[in-house]
Amino acid sequence: MRISVITVCFNSAATIDRALQSVAAQDWPEVEHIVIDGASRDDTMAVIERYRQHLAVVVSEPDKGIYDAMNKGLARATGEIVCFLNADDAYVAPDVLSQVAHEMSTHRLDALFADVAFFLPEAPERIVRRYRSDRFHPDRLAWGWMPAHPALFMRRSIYNQLGGFRTHFRIAGDFDFVARAFGPGQLRYRHLPKVLVRMQAGGVSNAGLRSKWRLNQEVLRSCRENGIRTNIFKILSKYPAKLMELVHP
Repeated sequence: MRISVITVCFNSAATIDRALQSVAAQDWPEVEHIVIDGASRDDTMAVIERYRQHLAVVVSEPDKGIYDAMNKGLARATGEIVCFLNADDAYVAPDVLSQVAHEMSTHRLDALFADVAFFLPEAPERIVRRYRSDRFHPDRLAWGWMPAHPALFMRRSIYNQLGGFRTHFRIAGDFDFVARAFGPGQLRYRHLPKVLVRMQAGGVSNAGLRSKWRLNQEVLRSCRENGIRTNIFKILSKYPAKLMELVHP
């Protein structure tokens, strides 16, 4: 069972080494690591070159946003399972993908998701939040819930069937894909109650109140486009529960 790991990046020289290293260290023998760079202007490509022997595909060219870059990765993926690891994320152990392959093959799953631990850039060893993906269920899409995307593993056939990510979203394209994939309620999935990915806090969808507001506006738009009845107050109501993730990392 081949697993395609897609990493998209832009000017990520300061962080991408740990992402590349964590994939190269995986003990699962069938890993296809695809890196899509948006024509970085820093030393990102120099870092990537150091891992060239571990990479199946490297593309460096301008794109039309993060979801366009992710679709480029999908177009090149050949694995039965697909996942996305951001340039400032890392797998927590060398056996993460082995666990994923075992779970998905044993239980014949369409999708598997786990938890993500957030750390601060200035204190990488200090975990400040645990994203609890077990709170997700398809009937909670109307509240804006979704599994942690870096710890979401899905059959490539589902991405192909749904046409990948819709690029008119700037921040919530991953939520929109989850809504289209899980909304009909036909996927066989389960939650693995473990942290599989360490994620640096402060990404595009978490960078300040303005980004959060834009994210939730896009989530609302996605729900409407996918026939999910909701409103902005319903979507915002998830934040008290998310605060508990800070209290109990």
